[in-house]
Amino acid sequence: MSTALRLFHVSDIHFGVEHHTALRWFEDAVHAERPDAVICTGDLTQRATHQQFGQARAFFSSLNTPVALEPGNHDMPYYNLWERFTQPYKRYGALADAVGAVLEFEQMVIVPLKTTVRAQPRFPWSDGYVRHEALAETVGVLESLESDHRYKIVSCHHPLLPAEEGMKNPTIGGDRAFAAVAAAGAQAILTGHVHVPFDLVRASDNKSVRMIGAGTLSTRLRGAEPGYNVVIYSPEDGLTVEQRTYRDG
Repeated sequence: MSTALRLFHVSDIHFGVEHHTALRWFEDAVHAERPDAVICTGDLTQRATHQQFGQARAFFSSLNTPVALEPGNHDMPYYNLWERFTQPYKRYGALADAVGAVLEFEQMVIVPLKTTVRAQPRFPWSDGYVRHEALAETVGVLESLESDHRYKIVSCHHPLLPAEEGMKNPTIGGDRAFAAVAAAGAQAILTGHVHVPFDLVRASDNKSVRMIGAGTLSTRLRGAEPGYNVVIYSPEDGLTVEQRTYRDG
């Protein structure tokens, strides 16, 4: 029997308005349990300032474990519009280069999908937008893994589908993206953004995909307490998800 792979899935830390005690609770768990990796699905900062990215760098460096990062809509400059439109991922990219890692596992493949854009034809610009180029890159990677029997996960910031079937999708291009990654072999999608954890199964053309969302470790709560997910996979038992919630006091 193979050893189960354990990932800590966190999202929406929002350095600048982070929840200090919940963040320490998460950090203590990483040091005590030593997961195989930590995955953060975006919104590392609140306003993408150099100071907030510096806080994120110090925090992720302190975990002493492999870290994979995705950009969120809050991770592009808010106050420097010139930089937002000319080099929107410069600050995020410096962080990812410093502390991020390409995760390689015997049992699992994780493929990123960018769901953020510097601007979009609606306001506010906070919800997801999957560009054709970003989707083509992700689908291309998945299709290259067609004969690879490892479990395939797509990681991105915004959920690709709404919380309930029949609702309007807040992610532009999300329906198309979900159908495309499902057809290309994705078996699960890790996301954040909504600050509320979820674990759903949706289908496209009879191909089921697990949709897993992490909550937040910030003070920007939306009806759920701070928390994170423990994602466990083994070929024998499949994928299981434990949602952990921080209880103040």
